[in-house]
Amino acid sequence: MKRKKKAVPALLAGLMVLLTACGNAGQTPREASYSVTEGTQEYRGFTLDNVLHSETEGDIHFNLYVPDSYDGSHPTSIFFTLPGYEGLYFQGTGENLYQEDFGFTAQEYDPDMIVVAPQLSGWDEESADQTIALVEYFFASYNIDPQRVYGEGYSGGGETMSLVLGKIPELFTACLLCSSRWDGAYEPVVESRTPVYFVIGESDEYYGAGPFKEACENLRSLYEQEGLSGQEIDQLLVLDVKAGSYFERQGMSNQHGGGNLFAADREIMGWLFEK
Repeated sequence: MKRKKKAVPALLAGLMVLLTACGNAGQTPREASYSVTEGTQEYRGFTLDNVLHSETEGDIHFNLYVPDSYDGSHPTSIFFTLPGYEGLYFQGTGENLYQEDFGFTAQEYDPDMIVVAPQLSGWDEESADQTIALVEYFFASYNIDPQRVYGEGYSGGGETMSLVLGKIPELFTACLLCSSRWDGAYEPVVESRTPVYFVIGESDEYYGAGPFKEACENLRSLYEQEGLSGQEIDQLLVLDVKAGSYFERQGMSNQHGGGNLFAADREIMGWLFEK
C-alpha cells in the first residue's frame, strides 16, 4: 500500500515560491546568477559532466538523466544519488555511474523520474552546500513535484546527504543512507519529519554499524521527546543492519563495497519511492 505523502512544509512552500520567482529572473536565492555547461558524452541514458557554475558554490559537476516523457507540462519526480569515494569527480567523469547502480535501478520505480548523479569533490560542508545549490537549481529550472524529491547517499555520499539533511531537510520527501555514518544535525530532521532509512552491513569494514545505530537512537529519542508513538516513529526512521550472510549469498565478501547491492533490494528502494 502506498503511504500517504506528507504535506509540503511551510518552509519548502516558501522556498518554492521564491525559487520560481528567482528562476524567472534568472537568479536563485542563494546566488546572484548561475549558468550551466551541458555535457556532450552519454552513458546509459545519462548526459555526463554537466556543470552548474555557481557564484557562491563554484563549479558543480553532475550527470543527468531526463526521460523522453519530460516536457515541463506537469510536475515530475526527481532523485539525487550521491556517490562514495570511488565516484567523486577527481576519479574521472562518470565514475559514479560506472561504480554504482542506484541511478539506474531508481528508474524502475518511476520511468518518468529525473535522476541527478552529482560528482562532488568530497563529503564535507562544501559538498553539502553544492548539493543544496544543485537541488535549488532543479527546482528553479524544471517542473519538479516537491512531494516527490528523493535522495540517496552511499559511503561518503551518505555523509554528505546527512549534512544536507541537517541544514534543509525540507528539500527532500525521503532519504536513503547506505554504508555510511551521520555527520549532520538531528533536530532539523525531527522538526521536518523527513523519513530516513539507514542500511549497512553489521561488520562494514569502513564504518562499522555503530555510527548508524547511534544516529538512529538519537533521532528516535528526539521523536519520543516530541511525543510521537513508536508506530509513528517507525514510519519516519528505519535502521536496517545486514548480517554477513546477506552479502555472502550474493557473492560479496566485502560488506562496505557490497553496499551497492542495496540498489537492487526492492525492500530498501521500494521504501524510498513509496514515501
